[in-house]
Amino acid sequence: MDSYKYMGNHKATHNGKEGISFMVWAPNAKEIELVGDFNDWDGSSHKLENLYDSGVWSIFTTDLSQGDIYKYNVVGCDDVSRLKSDPYGTYAQLRPETASKVFDLGKFNWSDKKYIEQKNKKSVFEQPMNIYEVHLGSWKRKWDGDFFNYQELYEMLEYCKDMGYTHIELMPITEYPLDMSWGYQTIGYYATTSRYGNPDEFKAFVDKAHELGLGIILDFAYSHFCKDLHGLYRFDGSPQYEYANPLKAENLGWGTAHFDVGKPEVNSFLLSNVIYWFKEYHIDGIRVDAVSSMLYLDYDVGDWEPNEYGGRENIEGINFLRRLNEVIYATCRKSNSSSRRIYCMAYGNITNI
Repeated sequence: MDSYKYMGNHKATHNGKEGISFMVWAPNAKEIELVGDFNDWDGSSHKLENLYDSGVWSIFTTDLSQGDIYKYNVVGCDDVSRLKSDPYGTYAQLRPETASKVFDLGKFNWSDKKYIEQKNKKSVFEQPMNIYEVHLGSWKRKWDGDFFNYQELYEMLEYCKDMGYTHIELMPITEYPLDMSWGYQTIGYYATTSRYGNPDEFKAFVDKAHELGLGIILDFAYSHFCKDLHGLYRFDGSPQYEYANPLKAENLGWGTAHFDVGKPEVNSFLLSNVIYWFKEYHIDGIRVDAVSSMLYLDYDVGDWEPNEYGGRENIEGINFLRRLNEVIYATCRKSNSSSRRIYCMAYGNITNI
C-alpha cells in the first residue's frame, strides 16, 4: 500500500549521479515521453522504458529540479498522443494551467510531537468530537477574488479553537480543475491544490492546527474522477482507471468516470493514496464522499445490469470500502502504534486507530 513511494517523481541517484526518477503505470500505452519546459516539450530525448513489459514505465534524468513543470506524452493503444499530468504528482500548476511540478516532500520539519503524544492518551469513543466542515476557497476571499493562502488561513484555526471545535473537516484540497466543484471532481489525488499554497505550506497548516489541539479530517471522492484531457480518463488510450463496461463506466449526472475498483492496480492507487495522506501530511481522519455511487449499480447511470446475485449492489465497491478501512487500520496502527492515533471516517463511521 505504499506505491506512492515509487510512482511519480522522486529524488534518486543513478551511476553516481543525482537526479529524479519518474515512474507511471500505463499498461496499454505504446510509448511515453517526459516533456516540459526543460526540453521545449519535445520528448524525443526523454523516452520512458516499459520495465520488463509490465506496463510500468520509468526514466531517470538529471535535467529537472525542484519546481520544474512536466507532463507525460502518452501514445495510447489507439495511436493518439495525449499530454497527461502525473497521477502520482504531488504538486501542480495553478489552474487553468495543468502541468505537474517536481516537489521534494522530504524537507518539512514537523513539530506536532506533543499533540501526537496527547492524542495517544485519548480514545475517540470516550471523547466528544465537534467538527467544523469548511471549503477553504469559499470560507473567505480577498477583495479581488483571489484565494487566501494557508498562512493567512491560520485565522480559521484560531476561530475554530475559540469556538470549541475539536476537528476541522476540509472539503477536498487535492488538485481539481473547476472551482465550482469544490474539489469533488478531482484531477490529482496526490497533489495539494496550488490554490492555497504548496505542499509544505499545507503541512505547516496541519502542524499549526495540531499545535492548537485541532485534528484535521480530509474529504476524498474515491467513487469517480473528472474527464479532463490531462487527467486519468483514457490515460493510455483505453479505459485504464475507469470501467470498460459502459453500463458502469460513467456517472451521467456528474459527467465523471467511475473508478474500476475491481482492478488490483486501481485499488493500489486509491489505497496507497489514503495512506500517503496519513503518513506524509499527518492528517487525523478521512471522510469518503459519494459512497452511494460506489455501493449501487443503478446510481445515476441510466441503463444498468444486476450483479451476479441479481441485486443492485456493486460488490466491487463494497469490497473496496471494506478493504479501505482494513488497510487504514492495519497500516496506520502498525506504523504509529507508539506515536499516534488516527481516526477514519468513512460514510459516517468513525474508527479509532
